Amino acid sequence: MGPQSTPDLSTEASPLSLSTVAVVGLGTMGTGIAEVLTRAGREVIGIDTDEAAARHAVTALETATARAVQRERITERERQDILARFRTFTDLQAAADADLVIEVVPEDYELKRQVFAGLDAVVRPDTILATGTNALSVTRLAADSQRPERVLGVHFFNPAPAMKLVEVVSSVLTAPTAVAAVTELAHDLGKDPIAVGDRPGFVADGLLFGYLNQAAAMYESKYATREDIDAAMRLGCGLPMGPLALLDLIGVDTARTVLEAMYAESQDRLHAPAPILGQLAEAGLTGRKAGRGFYTYDAPGSPTVVPDAESPAAADAQAGGRTVTGVGVAGSGTMASGIAEVFAKAGYKVVLAARSLEKAEKAKARIAKSLGRSVDKGRMSAEARDTALAAITPAGSLDAFADVDLAVEAVAEDLAVKQELFKTLDKVCKPGAVLATTTSSLPVVACARATSRPEDVIGMHFFNPAPAMKLVEVVRTVLTADDVHATVRAVCAKVRKHPVDCGDRAGFIVNALLFPYLNNAIKMVEEHYATLDDIDAAMKLGGGYPMGPFELLDVVGLDVSLAIEKVLHAEFRDPGLAPSPLLEHLVAAGCLGRKTGRGFREYARR
Repeated sequence: MGPQSTPDLSTEASPLSLSTVAVVGLGTMGTGIAEVLTRAGREVIGIDTDEAAARHAVTALETATARAVQRERITERERQDILARFRTFTDLQAAADADLVIEVVPEDYELKRQVFAGLDAVVRPDTILATGTNALSVTRLAADSQRPERVLGVHFFNPAPAMKLVEVVSSVLTAPTAVAAVTELAHDLGKDPIAVGDRPGFVADGLLFGYLNQAAAMYESKYATREDIDAAMRLGCGLPMGPLALLDLIGVDTARTVLEAMYAESQDRLHAPAPILGQLAEAGLTGRKAGRGFYTYDAPGSPTVVPDAESPAAADAQAGGRTVTGVGVAGSGTMASGIAEVFAKAGYKVVLAARSLEKAEKAKARIAKSLGRSVDKGRMSAEARDTALAAITPAGSLDAFADVDLAVEAVAEDLAVKQELFKTLDKVCKPGAVLATTTSSLPVVACARATSRPEDVIGMHFFNPAPAMKLVEVVRTVLTADDVHATVRAVCAKVRKHPVDCGDRAGFIVNALLFPYLNNAIKMVEEHYATLDDIDAAMKLGGGYPMGPFELLDVVGLDVSLAIEKVLHAEFRDPGLAPSPLLEHLVAAGCLGRKTGRGFREYARR
């Protein structure tokens, strides 16, 4: 058929009908996409040159649908109809009757170009060709195709049947009707599509892989163990997986390919693949699929982690600590109240000291309300509430800390204020008392040097709300004594928190990984690449995040976020960590998030 008979996709009035879809490449992603399509009533042509892969795809669909029948989500008749709609072949010629072809072969440009060249020779002129790449140039693939106007990207997320996000990627050459047809299909599949332009990583992976890369670099520098890095991000941010476990699931080699493509475009050092990714990939330690990556698995493809040389020793490192029965908490805000509640519920005697007795009593009243809510929800008994409240003694001066074994400051995030407080603690606390700061971004050693006993000073970074959040970052300085570290670890266990160890540097684990990700999300908006709503949706639906980055920024406070970004930039001197100008402008305008009624979004005043 000659060029004169090619439809002009850019001027067609209505989206094309996509009832028959070919999926080229029947690996994990291709098989998952085929399942989604067949369940939605589409005829699916599965194509893979490896007959074993094709057989595995059929088996996987049989297993998934049988499970659905067992759970009474579909009937056996519906299952048979689904299976009948899926046929597999080993030759691209089978795609001749497809309305849409989705290519999901490995991330290798030459391989994808060959697939598209082969498809050009067999498909109809109006067939839409979609690449599943998340790193390679859709525009380049389109330009090398015979009909660039019908080429676009359609990026599903793994596992495709469960993940709701689909990124529909258009190049400058893509016809709007092709985008409309694929977007309508995604809706029909029960997915939430977002439209994005062509750049490596698109929205979700563009933000995700920079964060994963920083986590790999953090591990490589031996700043924290793989287990502590992963636990910190799961428990501190509510993420479904830690970054290193996620790298193993994605594939270390795949992550390296995506990052190389991102770095080639952005030249941002945060996207330059951490050397450890190259070392693992070259050694064939590519993650779960190889049976070993950052972790070791009991077999290739297995999700079950088994102990290896890096696994934590079975013996608990809490031995040798100091005895703690009484705890002092300095402060009267939300954080101080929450921490005092945590200690009181665990059976410690707590002195809650504020700048005045009235403030301390108000803080105790706040704790009483919190405990009351727990009783109302059946989480604790009235007797346990009364016992916890009785354990808290409000005080209007730090002099009340004379007999505590552990003093925890939770005052304003201002170094001068904290240093003055530690000078006072040094005078009033008995010898051997552990002195802890809850700072999230300031140097712990600067607090320690304000005392005559820096070996007794450590960081205990609780997360807000302290009663609910399980994580505590335990921050040792170069001066912290071993038994002080052991004491705090033991205390964390008693108050039923999960401690992770880290050194005294800006951001510790969580903020050092979280805030560059948030900053990069703001830059996406600055560059008009995607909207606030699309970015938030992408990270919730594609990454499993409990909140999108702009929702989180408005909750945390834009002024707090800016302060942390500045600390990170000052410490690491990386240009990529420089706070976004948009963030600085919003803070200067007094738009600080929910607390002021306006941040990235507007909120109803309470």
